[in-house]
Amino acid sequence: MNAPLLTLDLQFRRQVDKLIPVEQQMSELFLLARHVSSWSPLLSRWFLTSSKSKEEALLYEAFDSNGPTTAALAVLREKSRGVEDVRSVSVWNGQEASADGASMSSTTSVLGRPDRIDFRLTVNPVVGDWRQGAALLQHASGIWPAAFATFSPFYYPESAVFKDRPGVGWMLYLPRVLTAQQVPEARALVPVMGKNAKGQDEQRGTIIVSVTDEPFSDENPEHVRIANAIEIRLADQDLLPRYADL
Repeated sequence: MNAPLLTLDLQFRRQVDKLIPVEQQMSELFLLARHVSSWSPLLSRWFLTSSKSKEEALLYEAFDSNGPTTAALAVLREKSRGVEDVRSVSVWNGQEASADGASMSSTTSVLGRPDRIDFRLTVNPVVGDWRQGAALLQHASGIWPAAFATFSPFYYPESAVFKDRPGVGWMLYLPRVLTAQQVPEARALVPVMGKNAKGQDEQRGTIIVSVTDEPFSDENPEHVRIANAIEIRLADQDLLPRYADL
């Protein structure tokens, strides 16, 4: 059986008045790529995507052991020449078989919608341990100041309760301290720590996990029921953000 399409969706605002350099955008993706490289050999190499052909998409390796490659940055600088409001960069793992595929994208903007990070994979073996997904969210929320981040099957949003808010799915990161009393339906609440302005450790967020005994499936009614119940509980307490408010 093919692995399901799992997706990390992370959104945030940079609060800047001009686009960040493409070097910064790619360096941030490199940090995510380095984290997932231990999951599978298929996630060890990344290439710039191309809308022209698969052959062209294999011409430019995105990263080496130190970060973004000189060639990849040169291509992206040329493509983004004159772009002032929205810039998207994306990389893929060079695998044509759908069961081995993975991609990452970063969209940054100055006006309008928030910045967005998207990581998709169908690589076998399936991410079977919820702690693996939670570690990914913890790492990603340390790279970007996430207003929220989810890790779930790609099609789960079709089953979410609210269309104007992020769903919980398998797990949801929110930049706030949450307790079991606030979210009793959660199977696990993982505190995410960080440094405050004084350099002291403090909790900067919480990962809410809906299923811990097996991989989450949007085709399992019980899994969807638990995730939906958490969404309702959070929304009732005004803890689940609206996309329009990001």
